Amino acid sequence: MKRIFACLAVIMSLVLAPAMPQAQTLDKENTLYLDLKDGRVVIRLRPDLAPEHVKRIKKLTREGFYDGQIFHRVIDGFMAQTGDPTGTGMGGSEEPNLAAEFSDAPFKRGTLGMARAVPLDSANSQFFIMFADGDWLNGKYTVWGEVVEGMEFVDKIAKGEPPAKPDKIIKMTVAADAG
Repeated sequence: MKRIFACLAVIMSLVLAPAMPQAQTLDKENTLYLDLKDGRVVIRLRPDLAPEHVKRIKKLTREGFYDGQIFHRVIDGFMAQTGDPTGTGMGGSEEPNLAAEFSDAPFKRGTLGMARAVPLDSANSQFFIMFADGDWLNGKYTVWGEVVEGMEFVDKIAKGEPPAKPDKIIKMTVAADAG
């Protein structure tokens, strides 16, 4: 009987392990906490794909740049965009623009990409989170992160261009700094 329970325990641990939160195993220096009105979103940064974009996001996050910024462009079934201190989609940080770091990583649900203007090297501070797959963006925008927990909170961001009552980032923190 003990062997049966031991076997069941092993089987259950294998079945339930994928459902356990991934945030516990993430590198805290390359993890962001994005606090929204409905809850916390955990983002795994991808310095392996876009090291300069990740450095920029972490620098601005540590400066508090993103705290209080609205989601100014939120298209249902596509993406939610933020990172513009003017809230118009036309602004950015005081940092210089970044060179594109395109990769083979696909734009899928939960992917974070860097927004840019027409010039390829015009990304600065604005970013977007994908609600659904967007293969037409592959190789044309920089992928710098992915949601690993809390996508259900991203789904609740008010929609619109701009939304009538835009949601905002309550606080964005590098996990290593969260204490």
